[in-house]
Amino acid sequence: MQLKIQKRLAAQILKSSEKSIWLDSSRLDEIKEAITKVDIKSLIKDKAIKGKQKKGISKSRIRKNKEQKRKGRRSGAGSIKGGRNARLAKKRRWINRIRVQREFLQNLKGKDVINSSSYRSLYLKSKGGFFRSKRHIKVYMQEHNIIKK
Repeated sequence: MQLKIQKRLAAQILKSSEKSIWLDSSRLDEIKEAITKVDIKSLIKDKAIKGKQKKGISKSRIRKNKEQKRKGRRSGAGSIKGGRNARLAKKRRWINRIRVQREFLQNLKGKDVINSSSYRSLYLKSKGGFFRSKRHIKVYMQEHNIIKK
C-alpha cells in the first residue's frame, strides 16, 4: 500500500519530516483515500495521522556535572583550559593580593603591633610587589624584628 503522498502532505501540514509521521494501521484504507490537504487535515484532527515527537538530548548528565562543579569538584589540572592569566587576569590577581596585604598591615597598625614608620615601609614594599603573600609579610617581620613587644 503506497502512502507516500499522504505522508508528504502530512509532513507539510505538521511542519516536520516524512520520517516522523505516524499513521494509524487500523485506518490505512481511510488514509489511502485522502488525497488533498483538507482530507489529511481532517485525519490529523481525528488522530489517524500524528507527528512523532522529536528525540531530545538528555540534560541529566549536564545537571549532575554542574552540581559537582558547584561543590568544587572537576576542576583539576586536566579540566583547566587556557593559561594562568586567561582564568584569572594578572591585574585581578594583583588586586586580590594587595588588598589582603594592605588590610593585614592596617590591622597590625590598628592593634599597635607595628609603629607608623614600619607600617609605611612595609606598605611601600607591598606596593612594590616585594611580598608574595600575607604569610611572607609575617616571616619578613619576624626576621627583621619589626613587631613591637
